[in-house]
Amino acid sequence: MMKQKLILKIEGLSKQYRLGLIGTKTLTHDLNRWFHRVTGRIDPYLKIGEKNDRSTTGNSDYVWALKNINFEVEEGEVVGIIGKNGAGKSTLLKILSKVTSPSVGKVKLNGRIASLLEVGTGFHPEMTGRENVFLNGAILGMTKKEIKKKLDAIISFSGCERYIDTPVKRYSSGMTVRLAFAVAAHLEPDILVVDEVLAVGDIEFQKKAIGKMQDISSSEGRTVLFVSHNMAAIKNLCTRVMVLNNGELAFDGRVEEGLSFYKELARIGETANFSSFKNEHIELLDISVTPLNGKILSISSGIEIYIEFRNQLDNINLDCTVEIVNEDEVVIYHNGALVLDDRNSERGIYRLKAELSPYLLNSGYYKINLIFGKDQRYVILEAKDAFAFEVDILGSSASSKKPGILYRGFDWKSEFIENK
Repeated sequence: MMKQKLILKIEGLSKQYRLGLIGTKTLTHDLNRWFHRVTGRIDPYLKIGEKNDRSTTGNSDYVWALKNINFEVEEGEVVGIIGKNGAGKSTLLKILSKVTSPSVGKVKLNGRIASLLEVGTGFHPEMTGRENVFLNGAILGMTKKEIKKKLDAIISFSGCERYIDTPVKRYSSGMTVRLAFAVAAHLEPDILVVDEVLAVGDIEFQKKAIGKMQDISSSEGRTVLFVSHNMAAIKNLCTRVMVLNNGELAFDGRVEEGLSFYKELARIGETANFSSFKNEHIELLDISVTPLNGKILSISSGIEIYIEFRNQLDNINLDCTVEIVNEDEVVIYHNGALVLDDRNSERGIYRLKAELSPYLLNSGYYKINLIFGKDQRYVILEAKDAFAFEVDILGSSASSKKPGILYRGFDWKSEFIENK
């Protein structure tokens, strides 16, 4: 089989950040770093630093957001980049997109790159949608004539025809993502880089965008780097998967194997460090799911979720939302309730209990996200991956998982109509 053209090569890529402050805190450190740089010597602070594990406090002010990343990407590949929050995915894409520079290592690009990293990336809010299309095209090195040729297709794909001559600052986040993706996909970059922003769009547009990325790769031979927490999208779209863990490349290979590796990786160290889920308003103290057999729940037992938190606000309408996410990172349950009323709430420690009925969740591995909010409008504290648990058919010979997300089936009834 003939080898494809190499479009991207990463060699020894590392990115170091200093926690808390910009610079190195002291004039001595900054002068020392400057002196090493101008004399062509290695930055002395690159010799220290810890792995980027957000669940631990650590002993160093320096962390490696990325550490010694090496990989190659060929033309036409669709590469999924997955990992836990804080694994280094967005940092990697920002380096590839030249938003930030690496501390160590090289990035070799053999073509033009277009990036969709955040809502509104590369858009000027005071300019209209049409003007921003031409601006983005010019940034990508295209002529006005080339952009005009693509303009109708871009506007049609985005679904923003009615607002195309309206300043982008008046667009909703979904409209902005639609137009930004349409521009990035149609202006013929050699490499299209897409971060999690597609999650902002509606389901219809997500399907449309994934279909377009498939066309870009298969029909036009261009390369796509795709970061997502949606494992179903990764499975359907990508030809290869890379898993980042604490800033390091933990896996690079086939999609099915990569997804299995990531799911197993996610099960390690499931007990959350609750000290990271706090601010001056709310502090999550504990969360548990019972009844437990180790960390495995029976399908027939139902689920009781206990949440303990400290409230530091007076007279607040506080709501708490529980999300249950399956191993494909699909939110299968999202439900909340008002837990404190502004007429009688006070500062202190509270305990909540939420229940799900038996025979609801299918066998599998699940995580819980918690969202504390005010007046059902404002998010006060978000605790991602706060707890993990597994559901299984205990005491049964049926050890294999049946298809589907939910276990509970239909209520069937047969009715006699007539005797033929």
